Amino acid sequence: MPASHTVRRIVTLQPSATAILAAIGQLDRVVACTKYCAEAVPEIASGSRLIVADSWTAHTSEIIAAQPDLVIAAVPYQEKAVSEILRAGARFLGLAPRTLADIYTDIATIAGTVGASSRGEGVIAAMQRRIEEIRARTLGAVRPRVFCEEWGKPIIASQTWVAELIEAAGGQCVGKPGCQMSSGEVKALDPEILIAAWCGVADRVPLEKIISDRSWQQTSAARAGRVYCIRDEYLNTPAPTLLRGLEALAFAIHPTLFAEVSGIRQITSRPHLLHRESSALG
Repeated sequence: MPASHTVRRIVTLQPSATAILAAIGQLDRVVACTKYCAEAVPEIASGSRLIVADSWTAHTSEIIAAQPDLVIAAVPYQEKAVSEILRAGARFLGLAPRTLADIYTDIATIAGTVGASSRGEGVIAAMQRRIEEIRARTLGAVRPRVFCEEWGKPIIASQTWVAELIEAAGGQCVGKPGCQMSSGEVKALDPEILIAAWCGVADRVPLEKIISDRSWQQTSAARAGRVYCIRDEYLNTPAPTLLRGLEALAFAIHPTLFAEVSGIRQITSRPHLLHRESSALG
C-alpha cells in the first residue's frame, strides 16, 4: 500500500487498538487515546497526545478536534458519535472480537490499514507460537476446573478468548464465556481455581471479600487457597498483551510447570478456615 494512502492520524478509543499499534511499531500515528490505553500501553502517556473519552462515553467534539484520519473503537460504542465522526470526514473502524481468531483478524486489519501487513503477520505468528509452546508443556497434565470472571457485580464470566487461553494453559474452563452467572451457579461448578480479572480494577479485586460474600468458602478453589487476581489489562485487552495473561494463567493452573510472573496475586488466607474460626467464636 503506498504511503500516501495510509492513515497518519489515529484516535484510539480502545486499549486493544493502541496495544496492537504498539506491537506493530506504529504508535507514532496515535494522536489521541483514552486514559485506559495508558494502562495497557504505558509508553502512550509520553508526548502531547490528547486524552479523550472511551467508546461508550465518546464526545465527538473531542475526537474531531484531534483531526483524525481514522477512529478505532470497540463495542459497545455510541451510534450517534459514529455518524458524527463519519460526517466529519474521518474513517471509523469498529472492533468486536470474541475469539483468538477474531483478535488475529483485528491485528491484520489494523496493520493493513497503516501499511504494515507483514509486521502484523509477524505479531500474529509470534502470539500463535507462544500459545502453542504453553499448550505443549501442559500435555498430559491434570486439567483442573477453572472459573474466570471479568466482572463481579453482577458476576460475568470472562470472554471466549480467555476460555481459549485457559485451555491452552492446561485448564478446563467452566461457565459460559461472556455470560452473567449467579454465585450459586458458580459454586455448583465447584471450580478448583478461581480467577478474577475485573475490568478497570487492575489487580485490586478484594479476593477474601468476594469468597466470603458469595459463600464460596467450601469450593475446592477456596479450600486450597487457589484464588487469584490477574491484572485486567492482561486478560481483557484483546491484543498481543494477552500473552502476559497467558503466562499468569499458566502459573495459576500449573505452578509446578511455570514460574510466577508479574500481574498475578494469590489470596493470602484460606477463607473457609476463617469462616470456621469466626463461627466458633460466635
